[in-house]
Order: sequence, then structure tokens, then C-alpha cells
Amino acid sequence: MQPTTIQLIGTALFALAILHTFATQFFEHLAHTRPTHAGLWHLLGEVEVVFGFWALVMVMAMFVTDGTQATAQYIDSRNFTEPMFVFAIMVIAGTRPILQPTMSGVRQIARLLPLPGSMGFYFTVLSLVPLLGSFITEPAAMTLGALILADSLFASPLSSRLKYATLGVLFVNISIGGTLTPFAAPPVLMVASQWGWDLSFMMNQFGGKVVIAVVVNALGAMLLFRKELSQHLPGDAHNDQPVPAALMGVHFAFLVAVVVFSHHPAMFMGLFLFFLGVTQAYQQYQDRLILREGLLVAFFLAGLVVLGGQQGWWLQPVLMSMNSDQVFFGAALLTAFTDNAALTYLGSLVTGLSPEFKQALVAGAVTGGGLTIIANAPNPAGIAILRQYFEDEAVHPLGLVLAALPATCVAALAFRFL
Repeated sequence: MQPTTIQLIGTALFALAILHTFATQFFEHLAHTRPTHAGLWHLLGEVEVVFGFWALVMVMAMFVTDGTQATAQYIDSRNFTEPMFVFAIMVIAGTRPILQPTMSGVRQIARLLPLPGSMGFYFTVLSLVPLLGSFITEPAAMTLGALILADSLFASPLSSRLKYATLGVLFVNISIGGTLTPFAAPPVLMVASQWGWDLSFMMNQFGGKVVIAVVVNALGAMLLFRKELSQHLPGDAHNDQPVPAALMGVHFAFLVAVVVFSHHPAMFMGLFLFFLGVTQAYQQYQDRLILREGLLVAFFLAGLVVLGGQQGWWLQPVLMSMNSDQVFFGAALLTAFTDNAALTYLGSLVTGLSPEFKQALVAGAVTGGGLTIIANAPNPAGIAILRQYFEDEAVHPLGLVLAALPATCVAALAFRFL
């Protein structure tokens, strides 16, 4: 396939955006050492701003190369449903009427485990919450998991190694934990309807492998840091005024409704606006809504949608040149540099693929979903919530890769040999 001028520009800008994600900590450092332009450096240091910024550059270049009409048509052809959905589900899942009963449930289960300190709580959060993502969607599970960890663990003095390891395991487990159903994980959602993958298929082909990998990853991280965790008691930042059961029910109903209508932005955004009205009516039972974090994540994903639309010319030939064994490892590697849902979407455009190839493509895409912030759509949500607990309020990309690599290897072994 011969790339067009704007495709070449888009690929170059996509590469620059990836390099920019590695430089966010540098910009945050500049914000502290160069206060004159601290606002600009803080903006460039926001990892959620990176892809939106470079998408804007690409759109400006497209105006020059292709003209106003072609640029407008390209933007109109992009599907921004996922950024809008992630924004809505993040804000709803991050409210006290959702978080309070979820935290209580996690604590009750953790008490059943005869483990000292925070070990049982830590294991429960990293294993149960990601699997819950198969039913409430991965973005909602990421929001809940990150907020629970922020309130109960990260707000306490913890080693940097534990924080990075926890983030890596959370990202990998969320990425694979949403594959028990055909609607919760973005890379599965892209192909499930076209390939006829229903609930029974996902449970049979992915279910057992996923559960084992998630549990092994959570158990391994807990045992690795058992000394530090055993000496730490989980905090409880959400011991506020108890939320009435009826209001909890209303919030969970909104959460379920938004998930059910996740393919219909007019429906779920309308529901979201009604939800905002409910939160305003019962402010005494609400904490600060995470609107800023949700908007930043939506901006990140929208930028990825715009830039990612120019990458098909090289991604699809690379994928299609592989056999089923090669595509598993190739997809796991490629998803570190692009959204895993984009990979599976490109695969769904090709006819005549074998069942083995299809399963290997999806399994590889979700296996590599924890390696970088752009690998899986919910990852920016986790970064937005937890990055304040890292040095310079920035998660170093190389640190995330190294932290997620062991859990990624466990997932790969589970998918290939179980």
C-alpha cells in the first residue's frame, strides 16, 4: 500500500507523540525549575494531553495538504463513541454511592483471607476488581480499582517499587480481566459481533485462562511485597456520611444503563446528564466528581482516534504477514505502541481468517494491554487517578513497562499453554 502524504505525516507525528509520553516527567521537572512558563510545561507534562496535542498538529497539517473539506470529512468519519463512554463511565464509577459499597465489599472479602496487614486487601483489589470489569466494562473497573488503591494504599508512604509494580499488575489484569464477556473489553468489542463471539464462546476460550493469569499476577505481586504490605493497614478515606441504599441503587442503575447503551452516545450521554442532575440534588452524599480526570482521559483517547486513523497503511500489512503463532506475539508487541482495539479492528476488516488466527490476535492484543498508557483504553484513567502519588506527579513510561512485563509474561503463558 502506497501511503499518502498525510499518512506519512500522521505516522511521523504518531511516533513523536509516543516519544513525548516518555518525556512528560522532563516537562514536569521544567515546570518546577522554570516557573516563568510553568503553566506551559505543566500542560506538556500532562500525559493525557499528549495525543490530543499532536492530533491537533496533524489536523493543521491536513488543512494544508488536503484542504478544509477533506479535513472536516476525515474528522467526521472518526468514531468518538469510546472517548465519550469512558468519560461518562469514569465519572459515574468514581462517585461515593458507587465507591463506598464497592470498598465495603472488597474489605469484607479481604477479611476472609487469613493474611496480615494489607495483603488480603491488596490481593482482592488486584484480582476481583479486574474480573468485575467483564461485567461493568474495563473503564469502570479501572476507575474503581485506581480509586480504591489511591484511598487505601497509595495515599500512605509506600516504596516506589511497590507503586510501579501495583500499577503494572493492575493494567495487565484489567486488560485481560475484561475478556470473560464479549462487550466489556474494547479489543473484544471490536470483533465480537462480526466474528460471532458470544458469552459462551468467551467463557470457553478465554475464561479459565484469564482467571488463572489474573490470580497468579495478583498473588505474585502480593508475595513479592509481602513484607511491606504486612506492615501496612489499608486506610479508609471514605468513612463519610453513609449513603442511603436507595441512592446507591439509583447510581448503580445509571451505571448499568450507560453500559447497556455504550454503543449509542446520544443515549448514554443523555443518561449522564440526568445523572449529573441527581448528584446536584444530593450533594451531601457526593465527593468531588472526577470531571477533570474524565475529560483529560477522553481528550487523550480522542487524540488517539484521530492519529490512529492514519496508521492502517502500515499496521494492517504487518499483521496480515504473520501466522497465528506470530500474530500473538506481534500483537502483544504492537499494542505497546498503539491502542489494542485498533489492532483487532484492523483484523476484523480482513476476510477468511482462521479461528486460530482470530483468537491469537485478540489474545495477543489484550496480553500487551498493560505495557504502556496507550496500549489499552482504560489505562489513561488509571494514570489520571494515581499519577499524583508518583515523583513529580508523573508515571515514567519505562518504569511502567518494566513493572508490567512480569504480569504480561504470565498472561502470555496462560494464553499459549493452558
